[in-house]
Amino acid sequence: MERKIDFEKLRRKMVETQLIPRGIKDKKVIEAFLIVPREKFVSENLKEFAYDDTPLPIGEGQTISQPYIVALMTELLQLKGGEKVLEIGTGSGYQAAILSEIGCDVYSVERIPSLATRAGKILQQLGYIVKIKIGDGTLGWEEYAPYDGIIVTAAGPRTPQSLLTQLKEGGRIVMPVGDMYLQELIRITKVKGKFIKENFGGCQFVPLKGKEGWNE
Repeated sequence: MERKIDFEKLRRKMVETQLIPRGIKDKKVIEAFLIVPREKFVSENLKEFAYDDTPLPIGEGQTISQPYIVALMTELLQLKGGEKVLEIGTGSGYQAAILSEIGCDVYSVERIPSLATRAGKILQQLGYIVKIKIGDGTLGWEEYAPYDGIIVTAAGPRTPQSLLTQLKEGGRIVMPVGDMYLQELIRITKVKGKFIKENFGGCQFVPLKGKEGWNE
């Protein structure tokens, strides 16, 4: 007989043991993590591990990030709900679902067509309205710019100029920056046309590929 997994219980445990003790305080972020079913964004054989404190493979050499990192990056955007947010690297679609649950207008760019298609279907099934484009994420999505927030879920050697250009005054970019193996989580805030940079420590992400990232 197949073992039934209580995903709601696992979701609550993730928030209580992985997020809150590490300093995630934003009520909107915590609420979104209690609601969005992370198990829907991983493959059938990995569902039981969906709420583990670790990234998981989603195919095409990509991963769904560790829950804490998704929460930290989301919290660093300082969202109130109602903002226009650009996500670079749709991946599984989980980060887009979290942003959508918070009440943001989400635009997401993914370079791998199969991931974009799969994520789009899952988000639609769950009732999240996210605009997804297949293309080079390092160039952003100019058509809908400027954005209140930009979140980059892959690591670049620097923050792409296209993304800086598409950021609204007072807006924030959160992304990992460094080499191919080890990076630092950076937040850039646009204040009176200048870019203020803050560092939130070491992290490890898949490489950001494209014209303003790493070569394909």
